[in-house]
Amino acid sequence: MADRSRIYFVSDVHLGLPMGNPEEREQRFVGFLKSIRTPGTKALYLLGDIWDFWFEYRDVVPKQGARVVSELIQLMDEGVQVYFFEGNHDMWTFSFFESLGMKRLSQPYYTGAGGKTLCLGHGDGLGGAKWRYSLMLKIFHSKVAQRLFSTLHPWIAYRFGLGWSNSNRRTHKPYVFKGEDEPLYKFAASAPQKADLFIFGHYHVGVDTALPDGSRLIILKDWMDGGMPHLCFDESTGNILEA
Repeated sequence: MADRSRIYFVSDVHLGLPMGNPEEREQRFVGFLKSIRTPGTKALYLLGDIWDFWFEYRDVVPKQGARVVSELIQLMDEGVQVYFFEGNHDMWTFSFFESLGMKRLSQPYYTGAGGKTLCLGHGDGLGGAKWRYSLMLKIFHSKVAQRLFSTLHPWIAYRFGLGWSNSNRRTHKPYVFKGEDEPLYKFAASAPQKADLFIFGHYHVGVDTALPDGSRLIILKDWMDGGMPHLCFDESTGNILEA
């Protein structure tokens, strides 16, 4: 049996977002998950916003991405470790993913692989954020707000969540990464715990840049415009195979 040494990272698929062709986007992601079901795959890290909107009721979860959930289960059944970070779109994950066998992680998360230190997360809020965004996250993490939202019928709740996300995306211009002025760059450049690779999502742009100490900041592109954006790290060599 081949040694398991390949570690995959993916972010910002936004399953269910009613923009472009959501069915085709889900099919692409299912195809990606099928493609990494090989004896060499050790782990998969979901870096947040895999779903565009997620809210778990006690007995109800979103139907969007059901085939994705099936593929994730098959990966775990075949011995692949699946980890997930909550994003700013799918933060209301309470226990469903853990019940399937996934492991929840909180950013910034440090881990060792292939003789290197990796720092992982969704990326939002690291290095600071505008007060309105910070306030929004505080409200969304409030138990009171979550309980109030849970009183909505799922038909209303999911349409509200997806509609709000769709409206925001249509009214915002494509993001331009600000390089050294970006809060996430500043976080990685001055992080108290150093890492060889900083790997995040959230910004919807592909970034691979060197930091002053020689480490690398990698931001994974979203899945909105086609392709299968991801990163593959080979633990046996300590090298990035695909990015």
